[in-house]
Formats: sequence, structure tokens, C-alpha cells
Amino acid sequence: MAPRGGRGLYVGRRAAALLAALLLALLAALLTLAALYGRCRQEAPPLPPPSSSSSSSPAGPAAPSTVPAPGAGSGRRLPRHLLPLHYDLELWPRVRPGQAGPFAFSGQVNITVRCRQDTDEAVLHSSGLRILGAAAVRGLSPEPGAAVEVARLRQEAAGEVAVMELRGWLRAGRRYVLQLGFQGRLEEDLDGLFLTRYTDQGRSSMLIASQLEPTYARRVYPCFDEPAMKATFNIRIVHDPSYVALSNMPAIEVSEMKDENGSLWTVTTFNTSLKMSTYLTAFVICDFDYVTRTERGNEIRIWARKEAVKNGYVDYALNITGPIFSFLEDLLNISYPLPKTDMVALPDFGAGAMENWGLMTFQESSLMYLPSDKFTSRKAMIAIIVSHELGHQACGKKLCTFWFGNLVTMNWWNDLWLNEGLASYFEYLGAAFVEPKLSLDKIFYDHVVQPVLREDNEIGLRSLSENEDKIKGSFSLMSLFDSITYNKGASITWMLSGFLTEKFFIRALTSYLKEFSFSNANQDDLWTRIQMVIDAQNEVELPASVKQIMDSWTCQNGFPVLTLNLTTGTISQEQFLNKKDENNTDSYNNTWIIPISWMRNGSSQPLMWLDKSSKVFPEMQVSESEYDWILLNVNLSGYYRVNYDQLNLKRLARLLENDPKAIPAVSRFQLIDDLFALTQFGYIQIETALELTKYLAREDELFIWNVVLLNLVPENLESTLKNYEVYPLLKKYLLKRMLPIYHYYAGLIRQNVDALEDDYFAQVYLEKLFATACWLGLQDCLKLSSELYAKWMDQPEYKIPFLIRRTVCCYGVAVGSDKEWNFAWEMYNHTDSTKEDKDILLFAMSCAKESWLLYRYLQYGLSDSLFSSNCTSIIILYVVTKDIGHRIAWEFVTENWPLLSERYGNELLHDVLKVMGRFINTDVQIQELQVFYNATLEEDERVATTLLLEFTKFENMERRELLIRVANWLQKNVDD
Repeated sequence: MAPRGGRGLYVGRRAAALLAALLLALLAALLTLAALYGRCRQEAPPLPPPSSSSSSSPAGPAAPSTVPAPGAGSGRRLPRHLLPLHYDLELWPRVRPGQAGPFAFSGQVNITVRCRQDTDEAVLHSSGLRILGAAAVRGLSPEPGAAVEVARLRQEAAGEVAVMELRGWLRAGRRYVLQLGFQGRLEEDLDGLFLTRYTDQGRSSMLIASQLEPTYARRVYPCFDEPAMKATFNIRIVHDPSYVALSNMPAIEVSEMKDENGSLWTVTTFNTSLKMSTYLTAFVICDFDYVTRTERGNEIRIWARKEAVKNGYVDYALNITGPIFSFLEDLLNISYPLPKTDMVALPDFGAGAMENWGLMTFQESSLMYLPSDKFTSRKAMIAIIVSHELGHQACGKKLCTFWFGNLVTMNWWNDLWLNEGLASYFEYLGAAFVEPKLSLDKIFYDHVVQPVLREDNEIGLRSLSENEDKIKGSFSLMSLFDSITYNKGASITWMLSGFLTEKFFIRALTSYLKEFSFSNANQDDLWTRIQMVIDAQNEVELPASVKQIMDSWTCQNGFPVLTLNLTTGTISQEQFLNKKDENNTDSYNNTWIIPISWMRNGSSQPLMWLDKSSKVFPEMQVSESEYDWILLNVNLSGYYRVNYDQLNLKRLARLLENDPKAIPAVSRFQLIDDLFALTQFGYIQIETALELTKYLAREDELFIWNVVLLNLVPENLESTLKNYEVYPLLKKYLLKRMLPIYHYYAGLIRQNVDALEDDYFAQVYLEKLFATACWLGLQDCLKLSSELYAKWMDQPEYKIPFLIRRTVCCYGVAVGSDKEWNFAWEMYNHTDSTKEDKDILLFAMSCAKESWLLYRYLQYGLSDSLFSSNCTSIIILYVVTKDIGHRIAWEFVTENWPLLSERYGNELLHDVLKVMGRFINTDVQIQELQVFYNATLEEDERVATTLLLEFTKFENMERRELLIRVANWLQKNVDD
């Protein structure tokens, strides 16, 4: 999930102009660094020689080619003269247990191709590989065995291609076999074919795995590395006998061979794969154990470290995988076509999870559920991730990538959302099936729709479906794997399912999947299949074709905001942009075809459509009765925000105070989030948003309280808020409304914490509620923290409830003395402390209220014997964010800068400045910081820093103006 951000931050024109200048300066620096980085990559040392020759070699070898450095972009698109049909691939990683690096791998690939157009060269992808020889041989028809001589093999680093220049011609209609031997480095960079180290049962081990999406297959073997160029695969892996080898298909033979030195190797041969894209080929060579079960003839195995399997850490993932498979098969009426599914928990994996067909790989934490995770959100997270990856297999997220991505693949990466967006939508259906207590519909709105609405509002952001020509160029494919693809794609899919109805949506998807099975498609193909279903029924009426409706959402960036006038019944639309930014003009005339779900006075109404910039809906004109109200976009069913007129907002505010349950919980969540976003972007005044917080004493949904607190008390402004007159008013106003929900959960913490085991939102948001209550000085919160911390001090084996452990440790130290701080220090150094425990305690020790304790803590941070070097900067940044710690930390940094600079360089200084900037309000304060920066930074850095300081000052001045308005409103309403 994309990180939440931007809450409580209001930027005006002056500040925006300064920020633009700063960004230009930073851009120049980044370009310089990029050039240096590129030079470093090009100057990489040559590959080590192979430890032995490959078991086979290509016929008619060309001279070995030089090794081009792997490119950073999408590489060159291949000509369509040759179409791959089948790969015979051998991989031989030259790795023995306990062996020291550097490591290499070798291999042989024979690619059967069909020639579609006469050509005297064969172009395929290769990046970072040394090709040891190449040949082209005529296939089975019409004249087998005849070779076409290779005159020269040329590798182009920029295009990430290898070009076989031929002395003869490949003729259209014939089949040929391209034979290439190759060698590559086996790095520990988590891309391509990589090696990773880990500890299992107390001993060091290593494994080999792959991550080939989007364009890393070309780093492992020469291939036609584009999603539309599907083929079947026969894969053989040569490996050390102590390891097991896994690939997409089941192993059909395990044999032995000796290299030229007489050393024994195991050869694992796998069955022929289904037709698939190169990025889905997968390889794992490991010394893992597994657990297994069979679901509808599909053998499911989950592989993990032996210690994890023995302790049952992957049992939960195993127990839900089969049911999710079956649920998605039944939903889409398409069976999973493979006989087995392997899921591997990798100790170190950069992608998080990957839907390789038949061999899914996961970051270890995404599959393991430990007994100590009882009160964490890990169970829901595992259900969601497994469901996603199975959709790629069949249809979860990665399960939904079977169906969306593996079975039917996008033609090119510009339609990546067809893989990931659809899978992200279905992951919640699969997860809800296996964990019905988790309120996954609310989690979807909270974790998917709302965060991407916060991001998808800038002119510079891309559309969901990019122009293919743009992706063909220098566009970085990795930038497509973002919240727009995943979360906006899922949100648009949710909206589509809503106005089609789930029945017709699933019917259309099933038709789409069957039509394009083992093939490729673009979004127009999906729209066509949906249109066919809609044309064949008379229940759902659309105002335009499916393509016209959906292109308005996928082919233009951003999203609309609707403005409702109750007096006239007029709804207008415009693109949601920051009106405070002078660069956002009215020249953006994007319009959407918008489905409007709505209710009037608590009753759901027929779906309406807004297909122009403005339209009058007589049904939405209201009477003079204060009980006559309208609610649009019920349950956040559409991907847009709503701006109501003052008349309707007053009626909704009154309704919430009298009967909040009259508005569905998701709609209450949406209403509050919309209003604060509208305030932040200059559509309405802050007072309007605050009016709808009066009812909160009657709000019992934690996910709604969380969005309120993230807007009113953003974590990055807690220490700042205490320095303004708004704090005592905010304290009185919020505590009065927080007490009912606080006491409910505090009672459960004290008496029956087990009752919260299935309360997902308590697991992820109770910490914020309690942290805010303690920050506001609620005595019961401080007392509870002190009691639980004291209990831990008396009984070190006692576990503070994980739900609020961070808050309890912080305020246990804050309200205590050096005795409490020293205990935290002792537990930090305890050998049984987990990394998570240590992170919490690092934070908690910065919560001390006595200056000398904070200064001693900072001094400890300098000691190599007490902390690892990377902890020092963390300690400084924790202390500098505290209301009494920012001056102490700043003085510490300036006094110890020579040593800190040697360790961390100027990056630490920039991080400290970001936090110190919250307290800058005057030119004198800027000058104080500038004196130090002038003495420590180079001239170009001083320019950027000056701009940042000026920007921060103006930002703070605008924030102060806003807080004055908030304080004035609170003064009038604090006693209501």
C-alpha cells in the first residue's frame, strides 16, 4: 500500500513557488548523481570465468560477445519477424553450500521460433549476460537440420538486446531453433536470478531464487522478453545435490551428472509448461522443508525455512490457500490448469510477492503467522496477499494473477492494471471468503480507495492506462508498479462492478478469460466482452458504451469532484486539483461519465449518471424541511469526491449528531475524508469540515476515528501543535468526544484483551487512538500506560498488549523517572528482544521528559559499543521530533557534527532540518540555522537549503494562520 501522506499540510502560492525552485535545484543534483551512477554501472568488473563448461553447447558457435551492463529502462521493443513458440532452457548456478563468492551461473537455451517475415537477423533480449556462442538451425518443417550461419553476434547495452547477424535468410512460414550458450553473474540484488543468505536452525545457509517481472528474464537467459510473446517451456536445472530445485511445473526426472572435474551435480527436469510470458518463468534452489495439502487435485506446497515449518508458522497460509483457490474457481467458472502450486517464503525478497505460474514467491513475512501475531493485523495481511497472488494464478491478487496476468496477460506494460488492478480488487473477495470477520469491505475503502484518492490529484501523475508509445521509450517500467496501477485499478474495478452489478460483471470477466486464455489482451478487449454481456440483457442500462464510460476513467489522469446544489438539483463536475496552487488553472476540462449512487433521507435511490460537465436532476431538489437530505456516492462506490452546498452539509451535520447510524459507516468515513481534502485543496473553509466533527462522541468505528485524527492531529505535527494556543482548546474538544470509544477499548485492554483478536481495526488503529489520548493528557490513558509498564518492570516475562505497546512504552517512560528509562535500556539490550521490540524501545527512550535523560540517550547513540552505527541517526530523529527534544537534538548535532558527518554525511543533516523546520516561524530562526549550514555545506547545497528554509517558513506562517482559525472555531464550539 502506498503510504499515507499530506494530511494537515496546507501549501499556498508563495510556498509552492519556493518549493518549485527547490525542486529544480534538487533535480539538477539528482541528474548529476544519475550520471555518476550510470558510469559506475558501466564500469562493473567482468564476469568471473565459469567453474566448468556447460553440459551442452550450441551448434556453429559465433565468437563470445562482450557483456553489456544491464539497462535501467524498459529496453528496446523487438521486431515481430520472429515469434517464439517453445524454449528448451537449462540453468546451472555454480553454487555449493558454504562456498564463498563471487558466484556465476551458466546455461543453454534453444528457442523454437516461427518466422513471420523474411529476415537476415534474429533480435532477442539479453542484458548483463555473456553469450558464449550462437547458432540458428532450421526446424522440423520443411527441411530439418539445415543451419543458417551466424556471421556476428552483437549485443546492444542500451536496447538490452542481442542481435544474431546471419549470412543467410530466415524465411517466412518456416520454423527455426535459435541456440545460445550464456553465462551471468549471480548477485545478491534480489532481481533476475539472485542469491540470498539466511539463518535456519542456528546455521548460515543460502538459496537461489528469481524475480523476473517486468524485464529481468533477459538477465537470466536470452529470450523474447515481452508479455505478448508467450511460449511453452521445458526447463532443466543443474544444482548441488543437497538442494531441491523448483520451477513452474512439476519435476518429472531427477538424475545425476559429473562436471569435467568429476564433481557430482543433480539435474532436475521439469514437465513442459503451459504457454506463458517470460516474466512468469521462475526458479528456486533451496534447502527448505514444506507442508502440503491437495485441493481439487491441485497439490499445494508451502516451502519455508525448516525451523518455520517445524514451528507451524506457514500452517495458516496453507489452510487458506485451498479454499481461496476453490472460491475463485467457482466465482469465475474457470479451473486452475496446473497440477501443482508451490509457494515459497523467501527470507529476503524485494518484490513482496510474485505470481509466477505454479511457483509463487513471497517475502517471508507475507506467509508466516506466528503465535505472537495474535493481536496484529498479520492474519488479514496474509489472507489478502495470498488471495492476490492466487488471483494471478487463478484469481486472488496473486491468485487473481493466474486468471488476470497468467492466463490472460496484457499486450504491453501500459495495461499492467489489467493484471494488478483486477487482482487487487479480487484479493479482497478471496480474503473476505476465508476471513469473514475481518470487515474486508471497510478495509478495502480504508486501505485502497482512500489512500489513492489522496495521491491521484496532481497534474503530473499518469493515467491508469498509459499510451503504449510512451512506455516504448525511456519510460521506466518499474514506475508502473505503483498505487495508480494497484489501488486506482482496484477502485475503478470496484466502481465498474457496482454499476454493472456483480452478476453481469463476473459473467463478462468469465467470457473475457475464456476468450483470451493463454493469450494477450488490452483493456479494449475487456470492454468489448463486457459490452457483449450488457447488450444481451435488459436489466442494466448505461448512458454510453462501456468503452466510452471506462476510457474516461482509465485514459485521463486524476478524478472528478462533484458539486451538488440542493436548491436547484444541479450537479457539476471538475477535475479535483489543488486550488491553492497557481499552476493549476481552469484550462483542464477533463470530464468523466460518472455513476452516482445516492440516498435521500436514508432510502437508496436509483442510480443516476452525470455524462457532461453539469446537469440538473429534479429528483435531487429538496424541500425546506431540515430533515430532507441527500447523500451521494453511497459507500464510496464511485472513484470521486463530493462537495455539498452549505444547506446539505448543515442537514448532514445535524443528522450525524442525532442519528449517526442513519448514514452507513463507509459513507461517514468518506464524508469526513472528503471534507478535509476539500479544505486542504482550497474548495471549502476549515470551519466547514470541523462542523462535521461535533457528532464524534457517538462514533464507535475506529477506522473513522483514525481518519479524523490523521487530519486533526497528524503525527508529524504533534510537537508543533503544542506550541500554539490551539492545543488546550483541541484537548478539551477532542477528549470530550473521544472518551466513549476510549473507555470501551481501555476496558477491554484491562479485562478481556482476547476479545480484540478478530478486531482488525483495533489491531491497526487502536495505537493511534491511545497515543492521541495520552498526548492530549487524558489521565486514565497515562495511568493505564504507567500501570502496564510497571507490571512489565515487575514481571519481565509479561507481554504488554501489542495493540498499544508502542504507546505504553513511550508514556511509561514519559511519566516515570530514570528508573523507567533504565529499564527500557536494559530490555533493549536483552538478548531475547526481537527487532520489533528494539524498534519500540528505541522510540520509547526518546519520550523521556527530563532533558538530561535525552542528552544521555543521544550520547549513548554515539557509542559503537552500545549501538550499531545505523541506530545513531534513528535516535537523533526520534528525539528531535519531541516537543522538548528538538532543541536538545539540534544542539547535539551541531556539537558533534564532525563525527556525525563522517558517519552519515549530509543526509542526516537534511533529515534533521525537515523536522526542525516545523518550528521555524521567524527570520531570526532561519538565520540561526543558516549560520550552521553555511559552515558545513558546499555552496550548491547551501542554495537548496536556503530555499527549503524559506519554503518552510512560509509554510509555517500559513499553518499558523490556519491554526488561528481552528482555535477561533474551537473557542466558539468547545463547550457544545
